[in-house]
Amino acid sequence: MLFVWILLLVVLFSVLSGRGYPGNQQSLRSRQVSSRASNHNYPRFSRDSSPAQEDQVDGSEKPQDIRAMALPMGLRRAVRYEAGSVDLEEERIKQQAAALTLSQRALLYSLRVCMWFVALGLIAAAFYGIFVATNFSQERSGQAGILGLIFEYLPSIVITAGNFVVPLLCDQIALVERYSPSTTIILALLRAVFLRLVSLGVLLLTLWTQITCDGNMTSGDCELCHYNYKIYPCWETRVGQEMYKLTLFDFLINIATLVLAEFPRRMLVDNWSSRLTQWFGRQEFVVPSNVLGLVYGQTVVWTGALFCPLLPLINTIKFVCLFYCKKITLFQNCRPAVKTFRSTTSNFFFLFVLLLGLGLATLVMIYSLAVIHPSLACGPFRFLPNMWSTVPTSFYNLPDVAQEFLFFVGSQAFSIPLFTLSCVVLCYVIALASVYGKTVALLRTQLKLEGRDKQFLVKQYEKLRRQLQIAEDSAGL
Repeated sequence: MLFVWILLLVVLFSVLSGRGYPGNQQSLRSRQVSSRASNHNYPRFSRDSSPAQEDQVDGSEKPQDIRAMALPMGLRRAVRYEAGSVDLEEERIKQQAAALTLSQRALLYSLRVCMWFVALGLIAAAFYGIFVATNFSQERSGQAGILGLIFEYLPSIVITAGNFVVPLLCDQIALVERYSPSTTIILALLRAVFLRLVSLGVLLLTLWTQITCDGNMTSGDCELCHYNYKIYPCWETRVGQEMYKLTLFDFLINIATLVLAEFPRRMLVDNWSSRLTQWFGRQEFVVPSNVLGLVYGQTVVWTGALFCPLLPLINTIKFVCLFYCKKITLFQNCRPAVKTFRSTTSNFFFLFVLLLGLGLATLVMIYSLAVIHPSLACGPFRFLPNMWSTVPTSFYNLPDVAQEFLFFVGSQAFSIPLFTLSCVVLCYVIALASVYGKTVALLRTQLKLEGRDKQFLVKQYEKLRRQLQIAEDSAGL
């Protein structure tokens, strides 16, 4: 019934609006233009690049080189205009939203609320699938053969499949929500971030629940060893294995997408001149989603480094391989993305997501160090009540001089002057950054002016050359 109501809302809004949605038409035109640009290997420049940076001419270049640069400059201006059309599209969407009637606006907001519930339902279904797959995998972990291997890797398979399928479905939902291009990208990234980080949290929470017997470590299977020794005789190894599986499957999915999807799509588009293939075009290289994949991989490494010490080395090898694979697919299979993501927004957003991943990994580490009893069957901490106990034990085994020095470092006599000095250095760095920022802005303005002067001189040169040519032709006659 929910999907029937959503379909009715879509139809009613389309009928009341009385015309097609201009954002979709503009997106299609932008896609076609970008596809033609990618087929001719035209460069794509950012909107932030100034005309002076693109049109500046070195004084040592010859006039023939200056005239030869005219066509590339024109192409750069055309591509820059195409990138600027994204802002025009957003303005048109805002104007259309302002012109909606009250009934149309109510239907649009109702449709967006329903789509939000659908997206949350998909994400919740992915979380539930991870929970069920993890429990099922641990219950069937003793089986051998192919089924045992599948059960062993089932949580990683479900998480990787959810991270791959659910964002694609959310992208289709975003088409129905009819937000502006920048808002659509931000919402897609927020949903993907929430899905990836919380799915990792659901996996860890399920594991901790089973390891600690639902938090009651003094009853049931946890009464003897204060952890579930029957299912997890070496629980640190099991957690490290899960993080290793996530890293491995993330790498395999990227390679499989490159070999089985992007290369065949490029071959079909280049060699089969069908209207359907030309409409789809080549694969877009979307920078935000690729950076988000790197952030997710780094979060998995931070989470599992305590339990799998070689995981950072494995992840480094994985990132090196992915770099060259992404480089190949970028230059061979992809075209520029139609919807751009501003660099100023992306810097803050991805740093914030990376901070969230670090926070998740820190919570996992603190809980593992301070709460759960180490495995009695393996590991260097098996004779301690928790992993953190080795820190004070090692501290009190130090010489008296070292203990006094560390006590002084942790005292107020050292921390307060250090904090004051840090504040002074921070203020100095902020002031220096402000001065450098003003200098950079001044230099950019000067560069633009010099570029315009050079353009003026080139035009004057061309004008004088034509006059001299006309004078020579008249003298020859």
